[in-house]
Formats: sequence, C-alpha cells, structure tokens
Amino acid sequence: MTKFRFRAILSLLNFLLIVMSDNIYNIIQFILAALLIAVILLQQKGTGLSGVFGGSSNVYSTKRGVDKILYTTTIVISVIFFGLSLIRLAF
Repeated sequence: MTKFRFRAILSLLNFLLIVMSDNIYNIIQFILAALLIAVILLQQKGTGLSGVFGGSSNVYSTKRGVDKILYTTTIVISVIFFGLSLIRLAF
C-alpha cells in the first residue's frame, strides 16, 4: 500500500507542477504584454502618419534620457515576451 500512496502522491505533485507552471507562464506573459503596451504608448510620437505621405523631415535625432530608456526597455521586454512564447510553443 505504501508504494501505491507514494506513486499517487508523486503523480499528484507532477500534475500540480504542470498546472501551476502553465498558470505562471500565463501570468508572466500577461504582465509582459501589459508592460510592452505601456512602454510603447509612452514613447515619443514623432511625426506619425505624415512620414507615409512625404511630409516628414529627414533630421536624425539621437535618443537621450527617458527616450533611450523606453527604447531599450521595449526591446528587452519584447525579446523576453517572444522568447517565452517560443519556449511555451516548444514544450
């Protein structure tokens, strides 16, 4: 009887670990998606659609301060988000 109980407990723990890891991945992806949306919306607008119709000037400006932080944060969050999505897809 003890082997049966031990196997039952192990299978239950394995099931809980799988369910919890799926929930944790879902929560992490949701938080990353919300952060990514917020960081993208906080970035400076620039010229908008006027560049599509030829109204933009070709002046190069470097990113400084908050713009640079938001730019690098967007890249980091998006790489983590897509990496986590690929990992979940593979497993």
